[in-house]
Amino acid sequence: MYGIISRLCDVLMIIAGAWLARGMRFNGSHVLSGAEHILIVQLCVLVLLVFPPLGIYRSWRGQALHRMMSRVMLAWTIVGVVGLCVVFALHLTGDISRLWFGQAFLTTGVLFLAERFVVHGVQRHLRKSGKDQRAVVIVGAGSYGRAVLAQLQATPSAGFRPISMFDDDAGASASHSIAGVPVMTDFRELRRRVRACEVDEMWLALPLSRERTIQRIVREFRHDFVNLRFLPDVRSMTFLNRSVAEVLNMPVIDLAASPLQHPQLWPKFLFDRVFALAVLIPMLPLFIGLGIAVKLSSPGPVLFRQKRKGIDGREFEIFKFRTMKVHGESRGAVRQASRNDSRITKVGAFLRRTSLDELPQFLNVLLGQMSVVGPRPHAIEHDDLYKDLVDGYMYRYRIRPGITGWAQVNGYRGETRKVEKMEARVKFDLFYIQNWTFWFDIKIILITLVKGFVGKNAF
Repeated sequence: MYGIISRLCDVLMIIAGAWLARGMRFNGSHVLSGAEHILIVQLCVLVLLVFPPLGIYRSWRGQALHRMMSRVMLAWTIVGVVGLCVVFALHLTGDISRLWFGQAFLTTGVLFLAERFVVHGVQRHLRKSGKDQRAVVIVGAGSYGRAVLAQLQATPSAGFRPISMFDDDAGASASHSIAGVPVMTDFRELRRRVRACEVDEMWLALPLSRERTIQRIVREFRHDFVNLRFLPDVRSMTFLNRSVAEVLNMPVIDLAASPLQHPQLWPKFLFDRVFALAVLIPMLPLFIGLGIAVKLSSPGPVLFRQKRKGIDGREFEIFKFRTMKVHGESRGAVRQASRNDSRITKVGAFLRRTSLDELPQFLNVLLGQMSVVGPRPHAIEHDDLYKDLVDGYMYRYRIRPGITGWAQVNGYRGETRKVEKMEARVKFDLFYIQNWTFWFDIKIILITLVKGFVGKNAF
C-alpha cells in the first residue's frame, strides 16, 4: 500500500512541478502546448518504470537519509535525460519551451526531496514514540551481539526494537538479560516465537567461525516469513571500516581495501592542487631565499630527497629542505633526528622548528604523490620495523600521505623512539581515515595554521 501511495505522490509531484514552472516562466498566462502535455505524461510513465528498479520504493528503514536523497536525484536525472531523448526522437523540441522544462525539472526534483524529507521526519517521530517498529531477535550474546544491541537501543528512530537475544552457548545461560533485553538459550523457544509471528527480523551477530549455527538457523527458518540478516563479526580482521560491495554479481565484504572511493576523493584531489599552487606561487621568493640559506649553511644539495611509501605502498621521493650536514647512513638503518643532534645545521634547526623544511612537499602534492592532509609518510626502514610491531600500521598507506595530519595537530610529530608513541600516532591516523570528510581536512589545516608549525616536538 505504501508503495502505491509513493508512486501516486511522485506522479502528482511531476504535475505540480510542471504547473509551478508554468507560473514562474509565464506568470500563469501561458497554456501548455500539446507537446508539453505529452512530455509531462511521458515523465510520469518513466518515473513509474525507472524508479522501482533503482530501489526508490523499497524500504529505507535504518539507512542514512542522504543516501536515499542522492538515489532519488540520480533516478530523476535519468528520467529527465531519457525524456529529452524521446522528445528529440519525436521532433517535438520546437513545441516545448526549454526554459520551462528546465524549471519544471528542477522544481519537481525539489518537490521529490521535500516530500521524502517530510515523510522521513514523520517516520522518525513515530518510531521514537514506539510506533512502526520491527521486532528484532539478535542471535549472539557475545561482545559483538552486545554492541549491536547497544546500537539498536541508541537509535530507536531507525524503527527496530530488540525484543530478545538468543545464544545457545553454555556461557549465555548465566545471564537472563542484557541491558534489559531477555536472553534465550532454548532453540525451541526461538522457534515457537518465530512461528507465533512475534519476530519480524533475526540478526545474526556472529563470527564466521559459527558457521554451523548460521546454517542451522537459515535451514530451520527458510520457510518462515522472518527476515534473516547476517552481521558478521570481522572486527579482529580489519582496522578500517567494513563495507559490503558487489563484484561480478557476487556479494563481498571488504576486509582490507581502500576505504575511500575515487568519486568521494575528487574534492580532495582538486583542493590539494589548488592549495599547493596557492602556497608555491606567492612563496617563490621565500623558497629562493631559504634555498640560498641552506646552500650557504653547509656543503651539499639544497633539497633532501628520500624514498617513502605513498598510496597503496607505491614508492616516491619526498622533498624537504636539507637541514643536516651531509652524512652517511648504515645500510638498512635510518637514524632519526633528535634534540641537540650535532648533524643539524643552524639554518636547519630554524627550518625544523618552524616546519619550513616541509614546504617543498607541496611539489609532491602537485605531482599527485601526496595530499595536503593525510598520515605522515615514514622512512621505508621505519615502515619495515613498525609494521610488525604496531597493529594497523600499514593501513595508513591506503590513502595518500599528507604534509600535515590528525596525529600531528594532536601533538604526535617528530621523533618516535618508543613503540607506544608510534601506536598512538597510528591510532590517530586510522581515526582520520575512518572518519574522513572534506571538512575534516579543512579543520586540520586550520589547526595547523594556528598551532601546527611550531611545537615542542619540532627539532
